[in-house]
Amino acid sequence: MIPRAQKSPIPLDDCHLAKAIEILGDRWTLLILRGALFGVRRFDDFQKELNIPRTVLSGRLKKLVDHGILTKQAYKEDGKRARPEYLLSDAGEALRPVLMGLNQWGGAWASDGTAPPISLTHSKTRQKVRPAFVDEDGRETKLSELRISLRR
Repeated sequence: MIPRAQKSPIPLDDCHLAKAIEILGDRWTLLILRGALFGVRRFDDFQKELNIPRTVLSGRLKKLVDHGILTKQAYKEDGKRARPEYLLSDAGEALRPVLMGLNQWGGAWASDGTAPPISLTHSKTRQKVRPAFVDEDGRETKLSELRISLRR
């Protein structure tokens, strides 16, 4: 068990977790990223799927582009003007294990016990995989074995 503390050991201005939460930490942003992970790319498709107000969607997409999580790429359908679609950048793809970890947590702690609608499997072996902590040598580390080390 982590010992009681009166405050976090890292000032908010120096904390990478706090910075990530500032960028990603609202419902709409996470749901947009969820859609992007499944291949949703176009403004109207995000809007229809999420039933999000257009002004809110526009602001969240701009923020994700400004932070380099999504990139804008033009597409044009016949007879229509060019429009942007939003693709995951390398930074956005790097969020995949984070969001899959949230999915795993949701299945264990926020579901009604039904089977999960998606699962992760290895593309060749078809064995189920899950997000995990892995040390530099590739060995899985149990949660009970983790220790937070502070840079001094």
